[in-house]
Amino acid sequence: MGSGARSKLRSLAVRDRLLSRIARGTLRPGSQLPPEPDLAAELGVSRATLRDALRSLQDEGVVTRSRGTGTFVSHAPRMLTTLDSNFGVTEAIRAAGMEPGFEEAITRIEPASPPEAARLRLAEGDDVIVVDRVRTADGRRVVWSQDVLPATLFVRRPEALPTLARGSMYETLDREFGVAIHHGVARFVPMKADGTTAQRLGVPRNTLVLYLQQVDFDDGGRPVLSSHEWHLADAFDFTVIRRGPGRRFT
Repeated sequence: MGSGARSKLRSLAVRDRLLSRIARGTLRPGSQLPPEPDLAAELGVSRATLRDALRSLQDEGVVTRSRGTGTFVSHAPRMLTTLDSNFGVTEAIRAAGMEPGFEEAITRIEPASPPEAARLRLAEGDDVIVVDRVRTADGRRVVWSQDVLPATLFVRRPEALPTLARGSMYETLDREFGVAIHHGVARFVPMKADGTTAQRLGVPRNTLVLYLQQVDFDDGGRPVLSSHEWHLADAFDFTVIRRGPGRRFT
């Protein structure tokens, strides 16, 4: 790998670390990033690498930069989400400077349907945990979600099951059950809200929503979470990074 390619990889890694801080709410909309020399030293990279990462974030609209003033996290009326990052709804809401919450949360145990059994590599009829809830941002309903997990993940701590519906699914799985999400594979489909979706989100029927179906895997490659989410289209600003094939060497 050439030096240019290594430099680009370092820049992308720094960009992803900064995006993670924004998603967690460590860097909030309107807040100023530390001066470049301080931030580069904190991240353990050169100022040139940091500038490349900041330039990428500026192109995406995540930050604004002004000579003599500094770099600031953008104010976002929508929840800014990059499709190349494995984001959680709670993290996206926090990153927009809003308070995440939930309504109509129900946790139940039921037999796995054939599609869910296939996604989670279970036998049809195996028990799964289903967490059904409406997610809110500053009290506004923005996402209806159904999360499906193998019941075997929780046999050692069944008393902690109610915590799954009370906040970030990723954070709770890691903190309470020792399950760390390594990556997810997602599918996005725009659609019009049917009667049930409209009722759950408190919008008129046929309102535009974005349906997300995702399977998340732990660091051993085991599927541990199958998610279905219906996002209000006007509540989120989705962006995607489209990278070229790069230079090919023979």
